[in-house]
Amino acid sequence: FGTTPELVRAQGSLDNLDFMEPILMDQSFLTNLEPPRFETSRPFLIAGLGERYSCETSAGIPMQWQRFGPYIGNIPGEVGDVAYGVCVNGDDAGNFDYIAGVEVSDFSDLPREFSRVRVPAQKYSVFAHRDHISTIRRTVNTIWNRWLPASGHEVADAPEFERYGPEFDPRSGNGGLEVWIPVKG
Repeated sequence: FGTTPELVRAQGSLDNLDFMEPILMDQSFLTNLEPPRFETSRPFLIAGLGERYSCETSAGIPMQWQRFGPYIGNIPGEVGDVAYGVCVNGDDAGNFDYIAGVEVSDFSDLPREFSRVRVPAQKYSVFAHRDHISTIRRTVNTIWNRWLPASGHEVADAPEFERYGPEFDPRSGNGGLEVWIPVKG
C-alpha cells in the first residue's frame, strides 16, 4: 500500500490508499505451454526475505512479496533491476523455501532477516509466463506435471526461480516473467 499502519492511523482516513484485490492462485493446467528456450546461467547471488512453504500453504507467497517490496532499491550491493522468486531446499513431502529477492554483489551488510542463495552456473529450461501473476501456478503445474515428464529432461539439483524483469508491474500483476527450471546436461 506504500505506507505504514501508523501513518494510516495518524491520517484517520483510507482515502489515499491504493487498494488492490487479493491475488488468488490458480491451480489448474494450461492448455498450451510455449516451448522453453535453454540457457546456461552465470553464477549469481540472491538475497531477500525467505519463508518455508508446502504446496498447500504457497498461497502466502504474494504477501511475502508485499513485505519484500519496500526493500527493493534499498539493499546493500543490489545489482540491476530484476527481482527473483527462488525455490530451494525442496523435500519429498512437497515443502520448500521460497526467497523473494534481488541479485546482490555480495552477502555483506545485508539486513539480518534476509535469506541468502548462491545460484551456480547451470543449464535451465526457461519458460515465458505472459499472463497475470495470479495464473503462475497454472504455468508451474503444467511445466512440472506435463512438460517435464514428456520432455526427456531430468531436473538438476539447483535452485529453480522466477525472474521478474523491469517490464513486470508488481502493482497490477501484469508484464510477464520467466520460470527457470534447472535441467541436467
